[in-house]
Amino acid sequence: MTGVDLAAVRTFVAAADSGRFQDAAGELSITQQAVSKRIATLEKILGVRLFTRTARGVKLTIDGQAFLPHARDLLRAEERAVASVRPGRRALRVDVIGRRLGPAAVLGDFHRAHPEVELDVVTLFDADAAIDAIRSGTIDASFRAVTMPGRRLFDDIGVARAFDEPIEIVIGPAHELADLRAVTPAELVGYRIWMPGLVPGTEWGAYYDDLAAAFGLTIEVTGPDFGTKPLLDTLADSRSLATLVGERTHLVWPAEHGLRRIPVRDPIPVYPHSLVWHRNNPHPALAALRTHLSSGRRPEHAEAETTWTPAWA
Repeated sequence: MTGVDLAAVRTFVAAADSGRFQDAAGELSITQQAVSKRIATLEKILGVRLFTRTARGVKLTIDGQAFLPHARDLLRAEERAVASVRPGRRALRVDVIGRRLGPAAVLGDFHRAHPEVELDVVTLFDADAAIDAIRSGTIDASFRAVTMPGRRLFDDIGVARAFDEPIEIVIGPAHELADLRAVTPAELVGYRIWMPGLVPGTEWGAYYDDLAAAFGLTIEVTGPDFGTKPLLDTLADSRSLATLVGERTHLVWPAEHGLRRIPVRDPIPVYPHSLVWHRNNPHPALAALRTHLSSGRRPEHAEAETTWTPAWA
């Protein structure tokens, strides 16, 4: 099958369905001579006769009958391949940083509002990887905090603030702050805040570095990162250890852990999520996502004057 021309395969199927080269030519908007030439070339490649001529037109040979269903499969495969990359037909591919984090929840809101949009959700390492993927066409968009010091964006990349996510602490039932309904950054001073998933040089690492510096917090990244479950297990048994998460981060723990999620207030630290995309990307679902984000419900803290983000945000 090496070297088979799909145009010739399409011509073969049209001729087989109509029984006349002339009718196939009309259907494909080519000349009858072009039909004959394509069929002859295909027969030469395959090494068999596909048609015999009759008084009324053409008739499939035994080999032609055997080849026909496979020819239809080839054309269907071509159609699927083209549809997979055609804007509006293929899934919108979006990077959400992590599947339990706020951007994934916001993208879930978009999907519920637009169930007709097919989504392909991915998780990339950091903003640099996401922007490279956007430029290469590997993904359509990403939720990132992108205005880090030293970050250089070009005219081909679009960036718009998507949402600000308030920060909460997660602590165990024996923690000294466990009975509070809200805590201030000042009240967290002196407590160990353990965040083993932070990676130096990433945009989320820069955010929490600045948060710690602004309020004198002790954020530790020591020890291996075994994932969320071991972290929550450790917090459940600790009187002094805490961690920080976004308000929309999805966490599940056994009921006996008794963990608390407590908002941080006065001021409210918020994580600045932006949507990043390529300005030349024509995917209609990308435009729908941007509209959805720009017209979303204002968060409860939106009117508050006491919010905090890093100066670079």
